[in-house]
Amino acid sequence: MNPGPMKKSRRHALGQHFLASPAVLRKIVGVIDPKPADLIVEIGAGRGVLTTQLAGSAGRVIAVEKDDRLIPALREAMPPNVEVVHADIMKLDFREILKKADVPTVRLVGNIPYSISSPLLFRVLDDRALLSVCVFLLQKEVAERVTAGPGTKSYAPLGILLQNEFEARIAFTVAPGSFSPPPKVQSALLTLRRRPVPLHPGAADEPYRAFLRAAFAERRKMLWKNLARRATPAAITAAYDALGLARNARAEELSPDLLFRLFQVLHS
Repeated sequence: MNPGPMKKSRRHALGQHFLASPAVLRKIVGVIDPKPADLIVEIGAGRGVLTTQLAGSAGRVIAVEKDDRLIPALREAMPPNVEVVHADIMKLDFREILKKADVPTVRLVGNIPYSISSPLLFRVLDDRALLSVCVFLLQKEVAERVTAGPGTKSYAPLGILLQNEFEARIAFTVAPGSFSPPPKVQSALLTLRRRPVPLHPGAADEPYRAFLRAAFAERRKMLWKNLARRATPAAITAAYDALGLARNARAEELSPDLLFRLFQVLHS
């Protein structure tokens, strides 16, 4: 069954750019490296090109698709080890999936709609204990924010928080012509492998998230001025002196270790 042509406005509203390059598809499957013991949840199964490849090696695949017009064709074409779920990934209950499958964690993969990239990555952070590996095809700019280090323009709270819980890397980049329709930006395949233990326990909790939001609120300002909204001058002075920080330091210049130590000193 062919889902037929899709209206441009609806397709763009869902952020749909279908992968159309067999060569890129093979590279993605190679990075995911599905195994018979794996339970894989695929985000945005679309027309099922990645789903079919995953099903050939994975024990079970749950293909999640939000667009109701694509569901009939997916269900008709998929092999028995694929469950097609018509749902919004942002509302999917991973705990229920794990309970039904009787497995401790799931591998989360997919060609991510641009409109949900950042919200999805924060959801990954919230549900980190349920996820062993994530492999996402998304905007290169977003992937760079996740993997960036200090001293770069892409260095930001989202990447700091995710790198604390996951080993993050960009496997390769993908040109717009590999998609239908072609997006206006470059894409990249991002891998997140959960660490056995976080680099800084407690760093994923809201107090530290709020600290990072404040620290990076105005990147051009000195960190001192950004923190002045949350702490007294005396507290900031004591913390800077204890850590040997320069008064004109900016948040983007500090390593994740130093940022977390600053947070701890200010909240001790």
